[in-house]
Amino acid sequence: MATEAAGIDRPLLVDDFLQERRYQLQLADAAADEHTLVCLPTGLGKTTVSLLVTAERLHEAGGKALFLAPTKPLVQQHADFYREALEIPDDEIVVFTGDVKPDDRAALWDDARIVIATPQVVENDLVGNRISLRDVTHCTFDECHRATGDYAYVYIAERYHADAADPLVTGMSASPGGDTEEIETVCENLGLVNVEVMTEEDADVDEYTHDTDVQWEQVTLPDEVLAIRDALNEVITDRLEKLKSLGVTNTTNPDLSQKDLNKMRGQLKQMMDNDQSEGYKGMSTHAEVMKLRRATELVETQSVESVRRYFERQREAARSSGASKASQRMVADPKVREAMRKAESFDGLHPKFSKARILLAETLGINEGERAILFTESRDTAEALVEFLSASFDVRKFVGQGDKDGSDGMSQKQQQETLDEFKAGEFEVLVSTSVAEEGLDVPEVDLVCFYEPVPTAIRSIQRKGRTGRQAEGKVVVLMAEDTRDEAFFWISRRREKKMASQLAELKEATDDIEETVGDDGQAGLDAFSGGSSGKGSEPEADDGAGERVDSDDSDDDVDDGENADAGLTDFAEEARAGEEGAGESKATDGEEATEEGARADDDAVVATAGVDEGVEVVVDQRELDSSIAKDLSTRDGLVTRLETLAVGDYVLSDRVAVERKSAADFVDSMLDSDRSMFEQIGELSRAYARPVMVVEGTNLYGQRDIDPNAIRGALASLAVDFDVSVLRTEGEDDTTELLATIAKREQETRDREVSVHGEKTTKTRAEQQEYVVSSIADIGPVTARTLLEHFGTVEAVMTAPEDDLLEVDGVGPVTAERIREVVGSEYE
Repeated sequence: MATEAAGIDRPLLVDDFLQERRYQLQLADAAADEHTLVCLPTGLGKTTVSLLVTAERLHEAGGKALFLAPTKPLVQQHADFYREALEIPDDEIVVFTGDVKPDDRAALWDDARIVIATPQVVENDLVGNRISLRDVTHCTFDECHRATGDYAYVYIAERYHADAADPLVTGMSASPGGDTEEIETVCENLGLVNVEVMTEEDADVDEYTHDTDVQWEQVTLPDEVLAIRDALNEVITDRLEKLKSLGVTNTTNPDLSQKDLNKMRGQLKQMMDNDQSEGYKGMSTHAEVMKLRRATELVETQSVESVRRYFERQREAARSSGASKASQRMVADPKVREAMRKAESFDGLHPKFSKARILLAETLGINEGERAILFTESRDTAEALVEFLSASFDVRKFVGQGDKDGSDGMSQKQQQETLDEFKAGEFEVLVSTSVAEEGLDVPEVDLVCFYEPVPTAIRSIQRKGRTGRQAEGKVVVLMAEDTRDEAFFWISRRREKKMASQLAELKEATDDIEETVGDDGQAGLDAFSGGSSGKGSEPEADDGAGERVDSDDSDDDVDDGENADAGLTDFAEEARAGEEGAGESKATDGEEATEEGARADDDAVVATAGVDEGVEVVVDQRELDSSIAKDLSTRDGLVTRLETLAVGDYVLSDRVAVERKSAADFVDSMLDSDRSMFEQIGELSRAYARPVMVVEGTNLYGQRDIDPNAIRGALASLAVDFDVSVLRTEGEDDTTELLATIAKREQETRDREVSVHGEKTTKTRAEQQEYVVSSIADIGPVTARTLLEHFGTVEAVMTAPEDDLLEVDGVGPVTAERIREVVGSEYE
């Protein structure tokens, strides 16, 4: 058993609140010196390590600290802990989640000493230029194994190393990755150069851990359940026959692996890229196979109730407008209908339900246990289990907040109240989806029951960490015989053994990893920060394969192009020369125009958050799903601002707004009866003098079964009927370059300002007057203000003779002539 430890006495810490553990102090001391990955088994106080580093940094370096955690419940839990442990006023330790309004976050940020946040809101606030990381002296990434692919941690770390004056990063995880390469990727993406590992074999840690007994309980499915599965498998076999005829698979076995399905999808996409119509039909069939496999997985490994709910959602989707052919075909198939009828008429019990009840009775009744957690992958199953087990036990559910399939979620307040009641012993059984797996301070329990094997080592280890911390605990995994459960069981066992050995190897190999990420990272960090590295040698971020979490802090488990700068720069130079030759003023006195066409290096990230000057791009909130806004926010001399735009996706000046559509979206919007593309463009062209449509992607004429001439007709209508400039780009990178170039050309070369039109808020009288004058003859807002200051009223500007107009600074003969021509000519 652990011995009683003395309290920790350090600056900013509440006296004796934290008990001294040698391994925590050792880890904290190491992490205070350089950017560090801290690996520590679940339940042994990783958060305490970060808190110790934060306290030291705030005391020694000042500034503020940022703590990032992947879910709202985790954020709230960490905030409560920090407020209890630190001698810092509670109102200076603030929480940032999607529940806090953006404008409120911007105000709270300035006065806060510690911000504890979900990464999505911080990412949005950085893109929107609402906050600056300059004064952040310690940034913690909790559950940092998520720092792969396009997860928000990667972008935030990149910005932090670039923007902060004195950065220090701590990454924390109980399970950082399945192999050394994954761990190195996490380190590179977060700029970590030091790795500190404590395992349960370490003497200091072993004192605080206990054995966990893992049992695998196999159950046999009843014939009625197997009949539902077999009916669905017949349909899968039929669809695979069709895919086999296309040459993308050699098997019709319905138990084919996800790897095989992914390979099929890649081959079909290649056919689509080559404009082969069979590719589109095959992709639709592939989508149907994926839906059917999900149904068989539910009936095998979850419950008949969960597959019933799934079928009902599929029926509703098939009846909705714009339903996919895959959904419509699936629910219309006779065999699928037969499976639906069997599921609806089944009144028995899935054997996992019975086994879960027996296990709970043994633990809480016979063995006089106090608490148990039952994990499941499916929210439908969680709700059905709560209903079923409530007849015998005091049970509550614990699920995430949103659900795309319409299932009721839990608010952050409800989640916290449920956890508090569970800790207080007010109920016995917590039935949870994956939201409770990572880091939540769920109390020690006597039993953790997996409703299904988890094929990912990280999540399995996270779950097991919920028991066996203060006393011996037990883990039971339920497994349906001859189903995917068995495959996941072997995958899970193999991966867990691999991760256990990897953690041991990681401890042995820390020097090599540090050398790898340190040597490779310095050049990348220099590029990020414009040649100035912060603390240690941080690497360039490397996008790996990872998952994307919704921007609203979701708690539950889901084309590169060349730039066109050169041609547009040449065009800009021609326009500038002609403009100056005609006597137009390009800038007011004292202003220096940035060199047209200048662009940041692709690999460079320059701090712009919190900057009020520079070329501004207004981005619609809904565009955050693409990488464009993030890429623009890292460009030298560019400032991004997020708004919910009434029209358009990007505003680049007072006259230029852009509607962006992928090639697929462009074709889809041609057919959308609810809100057509032409309605959107009509609104855009009424609000802006120079509306632009960007069509992104190289396969415009290969989308769906649409006659290419119909697409050409739509493009012609946009250009001729709506006077819209239609520009094609190869992908998101190409679009980013195009937007940056237009914005710089408008604001630097043409001296125009950004003005959002079509907004619901009322402009001031002066703003309306400037808008009216600036719309005449395409003059900019600076000249419009000069004209109004000179003549006093809009009416006086409109009626002024050409000679009087020439007396105004910045108005040349060409502009004066245009004004008189527009104002004085008859309307035709």
